[in-house]
Amino acid sequence: MTIRVLVVDDSAVVRGMLSREIPADGDIQVVDTAPDSFVARDKIVKLKPDVVTLDLQMPKMDGITFLKKLMHYFPIPVIVLSSFTEKGSELALEALDAGAVEVMSKPSKGLSVQDWALTLREKIRGAARVRAGKKQEVKARPTQKLTVSRDDNKLIAIGASTGGTSALNTVLSVMPESSPGIVVVQHMPENFTKSFAERLNRHSMIEVREAQDGDEIHPGLA
Repeated sequence: MTIRVLVVDDSAVVRGMLSREIPADGDIQVVDTAPDSFVARDKIVKLKPDVVTLDLQMPKMDGITFLKKLMHYFPIPVIVLSSFTEKGSELALEALDAGAVEVMSKPSKGLSVQDWALTLREKIRGAARVRAGKKQEVKARPTQKLTVSRDDNKLIAIGASTGGTSALNTVLSVMPESSPGIVVVQHMPENFTKSFAERLNRHSMIEVREAQDGDEIHPGLA
């Protein structure tokens, strides 16, 4: 089955590039493009695409505001395409909180557009299988609290890809400080991982941080 994609970006150059590269394998179709959130809204209602790619820094209505409204009224899998800047990464993480299923950096000088687009197509395929919607805040009642025995010889390994950021927040936020050490592999641009880990840490009882060479895993650390 063909995956139908709507491209939303204020740059005509980016819209043109995505319209050329996304359909390259034949199983994905760009049904239309939109230069701003208002045009995108009308085209989503009319065309009902399977996946939306969304730039966050747009005129008239910013991408975060649009994403929140979209998840409320017309939930659909959204892949955010963001810049490498620190501001861009913060906006991207806000987008994940608002319901985006994936974040991806726009092409950089060190990577060919074709290689970048290959990764984007894989993310689109993954996004098409994800149930979209605004991320629900985790409110663990005492009866839901986990009890895990402290054991230095045990390790929890978690692998996550498209849509996994919300699941990670749900899992880590209820892990007690006595839990075994946790290692997480999350498919995410390098520029976003540190900010993402810091955000998870603020929501968790255990310590969550970006991994560094030589780190030792111990109970209560992810």
